[in-house]
Amino acid sequence: MINPEFAIKGYPVPAGPVDRELLINKSRFITWLRPVASREQAMAVIDQARARYPDASHHCYAYLLGNPASAQAAMNDDGEPSGTAGKPIFNVIQHKGMSDVLVVVSRYFGGVKLGAGGLVRAYAAAAEAVLAEVERVESVPQVTCRLEMGFPLEQRLRHWAEQNSAEVLDVHYSQSVAMTLRCPTQSLDDLESLCAAEQIALTVL
Repeated sequence: MINPEFAIKGYPVPAGPVDRELLINKSRFITWLRPVASREQAMAVIDQARARYPDASHHCYAYLLGNPASAQAAMNDDGEPSGTAGKPIFNVIQHKGMSDVLVVVSRYFGGVKLGAGGLVRAYAAAAEAVLAEVERVESVPQVTCRLEMGFPLEQRLRHWAEQNSAEVLDVHYSQSVAMTLRCPTQSLDDLESLCAAEQIALTVL
């Protein structure tokens, strides 16, 4: 039977990227919103922003990953006064009730100091500009499994994966076939029944 910890509901995630630019008291705020599924993906996007705008004064960001009930979060002020950039961005993300999302704001200083309160308002406005525009879709909860089977059953499992919106992540061949599979949580009971019938070893990771 499915472990209760995997029986989670979907949650809103971004349907795709959104870019916006604001000019506030002569400072340019270039904002990217990107769907991300891991810290590694988020950091890769931040690196892209730094490479795209290498002469920007700051690249501040916040992200939220996973089910909001137990989400992984991070924020960074990137040299702005503590709490004036990453936290306002993060607060807007939280207020939208969305996850698996990164917002990175690249700022070009325009010569006019905004002060702590002005920075908080500016970074919140930059985050709001993209989060207000993004389309939302419902995430499909996924579970990752390790399967071990004889060679004749590999195509049977691949066919099951195609029919159930599952993704084969890795296959290792030795005396048997070891397959790592990601499938919708709602399909796990069906996969367990198939494995029991075909004597395929199944481990939920």
